[in-house]
Amino acid sequence: MSATLNIVGAGHVGRTLGRLFAARGAFDVQDVLTRSLDSAQEAVAFIGAGRALADLADLRPARAWMLAVGDDAIAPTCAALAEAGLLNDAVVFHCSGAKSSGELQAAIDAGALVASVHPVRSFADPESVAGAFAGTWCGVEGDAGALALLTPAFETIGARLVPIDAAAKTVYHAASVFASNYLVTVLDAALRAYVAAGVPEQVARELAQPLASESLANVFRLGPAVALSGPVARGDLATVARQQAAVSNWDAPTGHLYDALVEATTALAERKRRGQP
Repeated sequence: MSATLNIVGAGHVGRTLGRLFAARGAFDVQDVLTRSLDSAQEAVAFIGAGRALADLADLRPARAWMLAVGDDAIAPTCAALAEAGLLNDAVVFHCSGAKSSGELQAAIDAGALVASVHPVRSFADPESVAGAFAGTWCGVEGDAGALALLTPAFETIGARLVPIDAAAKTVYHAASVFASNYLVTVLDAALRAYVAAGVPEQVARELAQPLASESLANVFRLGPAVALSGPVARGDLATVARQQAAVSNWDAPTGHLYDALVEATTALAERKRRGQP
């Protein structure tokens, strides 16, 4: 029989993983605790398993605990569960990309084994993610005993696991922010600049899409240095200076962004000239 799993916090990540665990038999989803009974019932309906709860006192012991709460709530939530005597001899893990398993010290003190497992993808649409989770990379770190239970469970739902350095967890998470969130910010700057130049918004998207798509494809096919093109890569610093001034005159915050990117792009261009990846 599968190990029992309690889920504390069932937002997009918690309910998506819960559904996958239940559907594939990776865990026997037991109790689902959220801030309100309504949200817990909604999560259980999505997961297709478990008992909806809104009171920590109603939780039953379980072999594994997934704390799918916000980053700042991980440590206090863990402490509350430990104080209630629920974590003895259990495996406790969270799904944060920014916090390490060290946030679960209260569980360690209670005799539990701990880990963190961070799926590297966006969970904006849980239904879509649940249907296409196979192949998702997950950064993992923690106790060997905890990972001995969690690794086959995550592999059962199609995850690919990569060990990461717990001490560098914040830098690891920043990598995902650069690859996803800040990429969106840079593209937003591009679209707004097109519109400022008189290009209709929808046409601006059509102009930017092939540039962005081809650049991304080249980065992953050839590497960033080889993929880099444009005035910085050519050493055309006069053009860069004119652009920086023009962008700053148009919109000061975007001018600061442009300026900040010049130094990093110059370093990348130097790698390109040296034939480095």
